[in-house]
Amino acid sequence: MSSPARQVSLATIMAELAGLPPTLRFSYPIRHGTMRAGAYAPVITDDQTPHDQDELYLIASGSGTFVLAGEQMAFAPGDMLLVRAGEEHRFVEFTPDFVTWVIFWGPKGGE
Repeated sequence: MSSPARQVSLATIMAELAGLPPTLRFSYPIRHGTMRAGAYAPVITDDQTPHDQDELYLIASGSGTFVLAGEQMAFAPGDMLLVRAGEEHRFVEFTPDFVTWVIFWGPKGGE
């Protein structure tokens, strides 16, 4: 059995995601304990539902609007967004080049 990656490039993840259906464009190649990290690159719509862990998004490319618990906020490369476990959230009106790093961690229900 191979170990989880310790280093991964966005280009490597994007090559992996290119062949996946639009609703499955995410990959978490780095894992340790409760933490998993990788990238998310939805196409046209983001139909995710609340997660059972806290999560952090680091916007790699693209821009748009992020909706968190009913509040809308603009996002762009370099922005960081915190979502607590169980919070309703999604990316809307995003550009075709939108990709974000995503990190999940902690116990179910959040910290």
